[in-house]
Amino acid sequence: MTSQSEAFMRKMLEFLPSTEASYRESIEFNGEVLETVIIESVFMPAFIELIRQEQNIDLLERIFEYFEEVSNDKDTHLINTFSITVLEILGNENNILRTAKKYMGPKTTKMQIEADKALGREV
Repeated sequence: MTSQSEAFMRKMLEFLPSTEASYRESIEFNGEVLETVIIESVFMPAFIELIRQEQNIDLLERIFEYFEEVSNDKDTHLINTFSITVLEILGNENNILRTAKKYMGPKTTKMQIEADKALGREV
């Protein structure tokens, strides 16, 4: 795991503190930090619920602002992990993606479209 990936995990815990226990349980169960597992099974369910409710607009804006920073990062490992977890999952449900697009920056939007195309989804 790169230092940028570690920073991503810390930032997600900061944004979604309710995921702390599940995050720790995943590490304990797997004996290590498995980035994709944690992002997909710990962070994303909480994040998807946040999008679904669309009540904490400030938090959504801050998370998507951070995602735009991530999308512009030079760390290829972080970019790849972000694309195959966060961005692919956002495209799983049309309603979620439609809401998420209201908050996405231009680079994040472009990467999300690319992630969908890579999965063979119509965009």
